[in-house]
Amino acid sequence: MRTFTRAFTVAGSVAAAIAVAGLSSAHAAAAAVTLTKGHVDVLDVEYADGELELHVHDESVTPDVEYAPADAVLQALPGSAYTVPSGTCYSHLGTAGSTVYRLPQTENVNLLWPGISGEHLAGGVFQSDRVQVKLVSVAGPGKLTVYKNGLCPRSNRYYDSTDAALTNTRNVTAGEHDHANWVFTKTGTYTATFEVSGTLTNGATVAPASATYTFKVGS
Repeated sequence: MRTFTRAFTVAGSVAAAIAVAGLSSAHAAAAAVTLTKGHVDVLDVEYADGELELHVHDESVTPDVEYAPADAVLQALPGSAYTVPSGTCYSHLGTAGSTVYRLPQTENVNLLWPGISGEHLAGGVFQSDRVQVKLVSVAGPGKLTVYKNGLCPRSNRYYDSTDAALTNTRNVTAGEHDHANWVFTKTGTYTATFEVSGTLTNGATVAPASATYTFKVGS
């Protein structure tokens, strides 16, 4: 299992307490970092030591940094405001003409550019070189939908937190790197829980792993 670390500063009695309690206690007490701009793989899948993991891979800095999902807040800045186009192909976003908040599939240097990555997965480990990433639940003031651009975006959804007819499960392939539109229908704070699962080439099932992400939408 990958160990996530973060730099922090302590002094006096707090430092002494951390020295006694160990690094894990310091890690738990550290405040989450807020990511607002640049290339960040939100769903970054890894398989190590017989376990699947989801983590956040921040490639907006050099060197790049990996976070446990609980240690990062992913923000859609006010500049992500997007007017819902007319037509049934955009009805999953809300009423035509209304405002939603979209982290776009195509890079905008002033916004977070969320990716989906299987680059840490080796080929030949999982059946068809794929694992499955499922959106389990979303809590917040509105809904979350993730979709690809295309002739009819509604038909290209990966996830939609209010559509029970959608499987809300996407295959992630070893070596893959992908981007899609992440849309939140209202401002506020959301939590989204994702689960990754997979079957090895020998037929053995790997225990699913879940992680909860926090998104802040607006200022």
